[in-house]
Amino acid sequence: MTSYLIGLVGSGIGPSASPALHEREADELGLRYVYRLLDLDVLRRPVADVLAAARLAGFDGLNVTHPAKQAVLPHLDELAPEAAALGAVNTVVFRDGRAIGHNTDATGFARSLTRGLPDVRMEEVVLLGAGGAGAAVAHALLSLGTGRLTVHDVDRTRSAKLVEALRTRFGAARAETGGLDVIAHADGLVHATPTGMAAHPGSPVPAELLHPRLWVADIVYRPLETALLAAARARGCRVLDGGGMVVLQAAESFRLFTGADPDPARMLRHFGTLGGEAARAA
Repeated sequence: MTSYLIGLVGSGIGPSASPALHEREADELGLRYVYRLLDLDVLRRPVADVLAAARLAGFDGLNVTHPAKQAVLPHLDELAPEAAALGAVNTVVFRDGRAIGHNTDATGFARSLTRGLPDVRMEEVVLLGAGGAGAAVAHALLSLGTGRLTVHDVDRTRSAKLVEALRTRFGAARAETGGLDVIAHADGLVHATPTGMAAHPGSPVPAELLHPRLWVADIVYRPLETALLAAARARGCRVLDGGGMVVLQAAESFRLFTGADPDPARMLRHFGTLGGEAARAA
């Protein structure tokens, strides 16, 4: 029986649903599959050291999450075209002695948004967060037809850099930096920072800025009902939680690791059964 050793690299990843998602799908497909957490907070080692150790230990691949999606780039041998365009990696495949970086976040978010909010207006959308996840979401939104994307990040240099890359790929009129005030006339708001996670509680947006004409999507999935989504529901917004994105990006990562075709619908059903700590940790 073919076997795989996979890991997740990131900080504060103890409640992650990834091990359960990947290992259950592997069981369904008859694969031996072990998924380990490589928590940077626990290991107290830089990303470069963890990547090198995983390669030496015989790992077949790694998922990469906050805060390592961009930090991992200099330590890879090759980038797939989508990862190179995004400047962020969430999947590393070890093959023939080489570490190859991929990004499945963009397709995962796009499929989740299309599935969960299929008919929303997307002429004006605001994105909070210009890190690795934010870059993937930005490219997905513009690929889906967003007319103009306003990017907001507390690190203005980072948001400006992302907007420059978006303008190069999609056109100068399609992306700009801006403040939270633009939410007042926006069609949609997507949150792509760690705020709202179990280790980073709170909401990144004052509730008074939310309005019923606005749809709100959050990529955080621990917990599924973040403070932002709770406030948005209370203000009459349509909302999308981060569950769909985490499952659909995981399905594509699984395919890259194994060459096997996972069943995304089955993985979504499994995610729904996780219920407690893995998917809804408070």
